[in-house]
Amino acid sequence: MAVDMGAPVLVVDDYQTMIRIIRNLLKQLGFENIDEAADGQEALAKMKAKKYGLVISDWNMEPMTGYELLREVRSDENLKPTPFIMVTAESKTENVIAAKKAGVNNYIVKPFNAQTLKAKIASVLGDF
Repeated sequence: MAVDMGAPVLVVDDYQTMIRIIRNLLKQLGFENIDEAADGQEALAKMKAKKYGLVISDWNMEPMTGYELLREVRSDENLKPTPFIMVTAESKTENVIAAKKAGVNNYIVKPFNAQTLKAKIASVLGDF
């Protein structure tokens, strides 16, 4: 399966600098259609209004965390198939297990580079 580089990607993070970093890395990888949301609630509203080819979400956000967003996405029949990558500064085993159980497609621990991001996206969406 080839990656649709034109499919919109949603980057969710409450830290504007992190959104900028991920957006720049995605652009380096060839993605052009990139939206952003500052928290899980905003992301969920955007996802209900538009179909995304990939969601890259931070774990730690207020008022709705990336983990809560993931659970909401996976419990919604329309959003359920959306590929979802979780980004976190913590590599706690229980977090990874919880995210896997909730249906995350992959997991990235900060800090990371374009190569890591590409590998994680490729493992979820296929080579590009």
